[in-house]
Amino acid sequence: MKEMIRTDGLTKEYDGKTILNDVSLTVNRGEIYGFLGLNGAGKTTIIRILLGMIKPTSGEVYLMGKKLTKGGGLWNHVGYIVEVPYAYPGFTVRENLKLYAKLRGIQDRKAVDSVIEKVHLDDYAETKAKDLSLGNAQKLGLAKALIHHPEILILDEPTNALDPAGIVAVRELLKSLSSEGVTIFISSHILEEMSRLASRIGIIHRGTLLQEISAHEFENLRRKKLYVGVRGTATWAGEQLAKAGYKASITGDGMLEVLDERAVRHPERVSRLLADAGIPLYLLSVVEEELESYFLNTVRRNSSKE
Repeated sequence: MKEMIRTDGLTKEYDGKTILNDVSLTVNRGEIYGFLGLNGAGKTTIIRILLGMIKPTSGEVYLMGKKLTKGGGLWNHVGYIVEVPYAYPGFTVRENLKLYAKLRGIQDRKAVDSVIEKVHLDDYAETKAKDLSLGNAQKLGLAKALIHHPEILILDEPTNALDPAGIVAVRELLKSLSSEGVTIFISSHILEEMSRLASRIGIIHRGTLLQEISAHEFENLRRKKLYVGVRGTATWAGEQLAKAGYKASITGDGMLEVLDERAVRHPERVSRLLADAGIPLYLLSVVEEELESYFLNTVRRNSSKE
């Protein structure tokens, strides 16, 4: 798989303060790399360095296997959104995109109509940018990022201000682009959405890259629990489970929480055990740790070491 984005030891300092600390990451062709971090963790700084907007104090950036240099000719292959997308407020959506296509040297006359359709702005093509909702202004920014069919997309909070339908539409669009080989580097604070979208996840905290995991690795790493609701006393049910070798605790709402892997894999055995003991159940549910919980636990573990 071809390497499309790579950073080697990126460090950035402002006024003696370390904003990024030796960040090395890799993104391969067709991956959707979800870049996660709290506010101030260094996400936008990384993105600005990837786009050549600012220089690192030390370290290197490689795009498509080539070292990023000023005027290196790589920008024809890159589309991006950084923070609030800029548009000429007095121009319509179509006029903004025509101007941008001209600046990009795009000759295809159908390019503007095609990208308007792709980001679902058909009904707003003749609306001035200043009259767009925040969500549609974000879609216009995405259209500008896509109009030249880039091989790499670098997106900072691309679903910001979108309604649920808009978020789903952008998710499906990005998945489609990824399946066509487009490489997508995306930061977002909507962690549930990242869990549905990203094929690989990087977690940054206080300028340090804590972890990179694939979606498959996340499935294996995140904690799974079995919740058992019984009619009657949960203490008695817990004792029966303990006799069978299960570790169960009682939650604040009176249910049993079982962390044993064998219970998670075979909840029917727990159900049978309690039924044989004459304890009726009203709930048996396996719950998987969400990305938000996993992310926060990872950050807390790192903070406790400092």
